[in-house]
Amino acid sequence: MTRTELLQEFDQVANQLLQLLSPLDEAQLNRVPFTGSWTAAQVGDHLYKSYEIMHILHGQVEECNRPPDQKLAPIKQAFENLNIKMAAPKEVHPSTQYLVRADLLDGLKQRLDQQREALLSTDLSKLCLAFAIPENGPFTRLEWLGFTVIHTRRHLHQLDNIIKIINEPQTINHLNDEKI
Repeated sequence: MTRTELLQEFDQVANQLLQLLSPLDEAQLNRVPFTGSWTAAQVGDHLYKSYEIMHILHGQVEECNRPPDQKLAPIKQAFENLNIKMAAPKEVHPSTQYLVRADLLDGLKQRLDQQREALLSTDLSKLCLAFAIPENGPFTRLEWLGFTVIHTRRHLHQLDNIIKIINEPQTINHLNDEKI
Protein backbone atom coordinates (compact mmCIF):
# COMPACT_ATOMS: atom_id res chain seq x y z
CA MET A 1 0.00 0.00 0.00
CA THR A 2 1.37 3.40 -0.93
CA ARG A 3 1.10 6.65 1.00
CA THR A 4 -1.31 7.96 -1.65
CA GLU A 5 -3.56 4.89 -1.41
CA LEU A 6 -3.59 5.04 2.37
CA LEU A 7 -4.32 8.77 2.35
CA GLN A 8 -7.28 8.24 0.05
CA GLU A 9 -8.71 5.48 2.26
CA PHE A 10 -7.96 7.43 5.44
CA ASP A 11 -9.77 10.53 4.18
CA GLN A 12 -12.71 8.43 3.02
CA VAL A 13 -13.31 6.70 6.37
CA ALA A 14 -12.62 9.85 8.42
CA ASN A 15 -15.14 11.82 6.36
CA GLN A 16 -17.68 9.01 6.51
CA LEU A 17 -17.34 8.76 10.30
CA LEU A 18 -17.87 12.47 10.79
CA GLN A 19 -20.74 12.53 8.28
CA LEU A 20 -22.52 9.77 10.21
CA LEU A 21 -22.05 11.36 13.64
CA SER A 22 -22.39 15.09 12.86
CA PRO A 23 -26.13 15.19 12.04
CA LEU A 24 -27.05 13.48 15.30
CA ASP A 25 -28.06 15.62 18.23
CA GLU A 26 -26.81 14.84 21.71
CA ALA A 27 -29.88 12.80 22.64
CA GLN A 28 -29.59 10.68 19.48
CA LEU A 29 -25.87 10.16 20.06
CA ASN A 30 -26.53 8.89 23.58
CA ARG A 31 -29.66 6.83 22.82
CA VAL A 32 -29.26 3.10 23.43
CA PRO A 33 -30.65 1.39 20.31
CA PHE A 34 -31.31 -1.91 22.10
CA THR A 35 -30.24 -3.66 25.28
CA GLY A 36 -26.56 -4.52 25.31
CA SER A 37 -25.62 -2.22 22.44
CA TRP A 38 -23.25 0.70 22.48
CA THR A 39 -24.69 4.09 21.64
CA ALA A 40 -23.45 6.02 18.60
CA ALA A 41 -21.55 8.26 21.04
CA GLN A 42 -19.90 5.22 22.63
CA VAL A 43 -18.76 3.95 19.23
CA GLY A 44 -17.30 7.41 18.63
CA ASP A 45 -15.65 7.42 22.06
CA HIS A 46 -14.18 3.97 21.45
CA LEU A 47 -12.70 5.17 18.15
CA TYR A 48 -11.46 8.38 19.80
CA LYS A 49 -9.61 6.35 22.41
CA SER A 50 -8.21 3.97 19.79
CA TYR A 51 -6.90 6.96 17.79
CA GLU A 52 -4.52 7.90 20.63
CA ILE A 53 -1.42 6.68 18.79
CA MET A 54 0.65 9.82 18.26
CA HIS A 55 3.08 8.82 21.02
CA ILE A 56 3.60 5.56 19.12
CA LEU A 57 3.98 7.16 15.69
CA HIS A 58 6.43 9.75 17.02
CA GLY A 59 8.12 7.47 19.54
CA GLN A 60 11.21 5.32 19.07
CA VAL A 61 11.43 3.74 15.62
CA GLU A 62 13.83 1.55 13.69
CA GLU A 63 14.28 0.23 10.19
CA CYS A 64 11.86 -2.52 9.23
CA ASN A 65 13.19 -5.68 7.56
CA ARG A 66 9.90 -6.68 5.94
CA PRO A 67 7.34 -5.05 3.67
CA PRO A 68 5.93 -2.11 5.69
CA ASP A 69 2.33 -3.17 5.02
CA GLN A 70 2.81 -6.91 5.64
CA LYS A 71 0.55 -7.10 8.70
CA LEU A 72 -2.39 -5.23 7.17
CA ALA A 73 -3.85 -8.05 5.06
CA PRO A 74 -4.57 -10.46 7.96
CA ILE A 75 -5.91 -7.61 10.11
CA LYS A 76 -8.15 -6.46 7.28
CA GLN A 77 -9.41 -10.01 6.74
CA ALA A 78 -10.30 -10.44 10.41
CA PHE A 79 -11.93 -7.01 10.83
CA GLU A 80 -13.98 -7.31 7.63
CA ASN A 81 -15.53 -10.53 8.92
CA LEU A 82 -18.58 -9.12 10.71
CA ASN A 83 -19.48 -12.58 11.97
CA ILE A 84 -16.52 -12.41 14.36
CA LYS A 85 -17.45 -10.72 17.63
CA MET A 86 -14.44 -8.80 18.90
CA ALA A 87 -13.87 -7.57 22.43
CA ALA A 88 -12.22 -4.20 22.79
CA PRO A 89 -9.25 -3.96 25.16
CA LYS A 90 -10.23 -2.19 28.39
CA GLU A 91 -8.05 0.80 27.47
CA VAL A 92 -10.39 1.65 24.62
CA HIS A 93 -13.72 0.76 26.23
CA PRO A 94 -16.10 3.66 25.77
CA SER A 95 -17.35 5.74 28.62
CA THR A 96 -20.62 4.73 30.22
CA GLN A 97 -21.33 8.41 30.98
CA TYR A 98 -23.47 10.74 28.88
CA LEU A 99 -21.16 12.09 26.16
CA VAL A 100 -21.20 15.71 25.02
CA ARG A 101 -21.63 15.97 21.25
CA ALA A 102 -19.26 18.91 20.68
CA ASP A 103 -16.49 17.35 22.78
CA LEU A 104 -16.81 14.02 20.98
CA LEU A 105 -16.79 15.49 17.47
CA ASP A 106 -13.99 17.97 18.24
CA GLY A 107 -11.88 15.22 19.81
CA LEU A 108 -12.37 12.88 16.86
CA LYS A 109 -11.50 15.63 14.36
CA GLN A 110 -8.39 16.58 16.32
CA ARG A 111 -7.03 13.03 16.53
CA LEU A 112 -7.86 12.29 12.89
CA ASP A 113 -6.12 15.51 11.83
CA GLN A 114 -3.04 14.54 13.86
CA GLN A 115 -2.92 11.12 12.24
CA ARG A 116 -3.42 12.62 8.78
CA GLU A 117 -0.49 14.96 9.39
CA ALA A 118 1.69 12.01 10.46
CA LEU A 119 0.56 10.12 7.35
CA LEU A 120 1.74 13.03 5.19
CA SER A 121 4.94 13.93 6.99
CA THR A 122 6.63 10.83 8.42
CA ASP A 123 8.52 7.87 7.01
CA LEU A 124 5.78 5.24 6.98
CA SER A 125 8.20 2.34 6.59
CA LYS A 126 9.69 2.78 10.09
CA LEU A 127 8.86 0.19 12.74
CA CYS A 128 7.31 1.75 15.87
CA LEU A 129 8.75 0.40 19.10
CA ALA A 130 6.75 2.34 21.71
CA PHE A 131 3.89 -0.19 21.73
CA ALA A 132 3.03 -3.53 20.19
CA ILE A 133 -0.41 -5.09 19.91
CA PRO A 134 -0.29 -8.52 21.59
CA GLU A 135 -0.06 -11.40 19.09
CA ASN A 136 0.95 -8.96 16.32
CA GLY A 137 4.23 -7.48 17.47
CA PRO A 138 5.33 -3.99 16.49
CA PHE A 139 3.67 -2.24 13.56
CA THR A 140 5.16 0.17 11.09
CA ARG A 141 3.68 3.64 10.88
CA LEU A 142 1.95 2.52 7.71
CA GLU A 143 0.37 -0.40 9.57
CA TRP A 144 -0.74 1.79 12.50
CA LEU A 145 -2.42 4.25 10.17
CA GLY A 146 -3.81 1.41 8.07
CA PHE A 147 -5.19 -0.12 11.26
CA THR A 148 -7.04 3.16 11.92
CA VAL A 149 -8.70 2.82 8.51
CA ILE A 150 -9.59 -0.87 8.92
CA HIS A 151 -10.84 -0.46 12.49
CA THR A 152 -12.90 2.62 11.63
CA ARG A 153 -14.42 0.90 8.60
CA ARG A 154 -15.63 -1.95 10.83
CA HIS A 155 -17.31 0.50 13.18
CA LEU A 156 -18.89 2.47 10.32
CA HIS A 157 -21.06 -0.58 9.65
CA GLN A 158 -22.00 -0.72 13.33
CA LEU A 159 -22.76 3.02 13.43
CA ASP A 160 -24.89 2.83 10.32
CA ASN A 161 -27.03 0.12 11.94
CA ILE A 162 -27.29 2.01 15.25
CA ILE A 163 -28.39 5.17 13.46
CA LYS A 164 -31.03 3.29 11.46
CA ILE A 165 -32.45 1.89 14.70
CA ILE A 166 -32.49 5.16 16.66
CA ASN A 167 -34.07 7.01 13.74
CA GLU A 168 -36.57 4.26 12.89
CA PRO A 169 -37.01 1.83 15.81
CA GLN A 170 -39.02 -0.60 13.65
CA THR A 171 -35.78 -1.18 11.69
CA ILE A 172 -34.48 -3.43 14.47
CA ASN A 173 -36.77 -6.20 13.22
CA HIS A 174 -34.94 -6.15 9.87
CA LEU A 175 -31.50 -6.07 11.48
CA ASN A 176 -31.99 -8.88 14.00
CA ASP A 177 -29.95 -11.31 11.89
CA GLU A 178 -27.14 -8.82 11.23
CA LYS A 179 -24.20 -8.34 13.53
CA ILE A 180 -24.30 -4.88 15.03
